[in-house]
Amino acid sequence: MATPKDLNEAFTRELPDNGPVVMVNLVRFRDRSRDGNGTGWDAYSRYSKGDMPLLKKVGGTVLWAGHVEGAVVGDLGDGRWDWVVVVWYPSRAAFLAMMTSPEYAEINVDRENGVEDHVVLAANQTYSKFEVNRPAS
Repeated sequence: MATPKDLNEAFTRELPDNGPVVMVNLVRFRDRSRDGNGTGWDAYSRYSKGDMPLLKKVGGTVLWAGHVEGAVVGDLGDGRWDWVVVVWYPSRAAFLAMMTSPEYAEINVDRENGVEDHVVLAANQTYSKFEVNRPAS
């Protein structure tokens, strides 16, 4: 088992790590899971159940998740996204600690079986209505 093959670890490590980060996940599911065990959604659901304890362990939390209805501004062209998940981490180091852990490598199999495409956009916080507790220095 290994970390996700599409993890851009070097890029993430080069970004400043001076506080919370939000990861915006755009997910497109396979019709059928690559392992034959249900749909892509089924496989991703198995992955999500395994991911929640790991996310909590590094101090992160899911802020919002939902099914994509379509573009209301702009044109997706031939592209489509099925699911959006917005995840808060206390730091980029916390995100990388989870993503590169042996425990994550085990559950990542279900993610890769279930998704046709998965893009994660890192966004630093410039504004939030949520109170942020920064880790002690």
